[in-house]
Amino acid sequence: MDSFSTLLRTASHAQHSEAENATFMSDLLGGRLAVEAYARYTEQLWFVYEALETGAEDLAADPVAGPFVRPELFRLPALARDLAYLRGPAWRASLSALPATREYADRVRECRARWPAGYVAHHYTRYLGDLSGGQIVRDRAERTWGFARRGDGVRFYVFEEIANPAAFKREYRALLDAAPAEDAEKRRIAAECRRAFALNTAVLRALGEEFSLTV
Repeated sequence: MDSFSTLLRTASHAQHSEAENATFMSDLLGGRLAVEAYARYTEQLWFVYEALETGAEDLAADPVAGPFVRPELFRLPALARDLAYLRGPAWRASLSALPATREYADRVRECRARWPAGYVAHHYTRYLGDLSGGQIVRDRAERTWGFARRGDGVRFYVFEEIANPAAFKREYRALLDAAPAEDAEKRRIAAECRRAFALNTAVLRALGEEFSLTV
């Protein structure tokens, strides 16, 4: 059997490409959508990361999920700053989740509460994506809408406590490969990775429908 990190990467390759090529994301990165679309996307991220991070410390003792509870990754404080900048100080009052986002967040919470190993699948798909492709989003947002470099509006993508993202990702993959899970469980987690990407793509598709008239 391949290493666990390789299994996860290859298992979700097709879904990863589908998410990257979603019309909404292509239009967003191509500068064909207004900043409102970026703000709405950021709102949806809040709900997903609230599900990922609220109560995550409760998993610290879990043999599989525990090593991945890394506070330096937590995004909620940065998202709060971004949303305050994008929506104003009363941003929480107007926050709303798309149905696809609620489904995504509900699944993350379900795994966190009932299947910590499955939580790892969602952790992996989100945070390693933020450290990799998320940097492209940050760069395009800065250029398209004039955000200050690594400032409010794009702080979600700035990992101030991770000095060397490449080294961190190597460490993360080593943690995956050392995870004390049987092969059958690893295959279940890989399947959950595919589900995580599908849930994320559904959110992007819903955003694409919402903003199709502004292209």
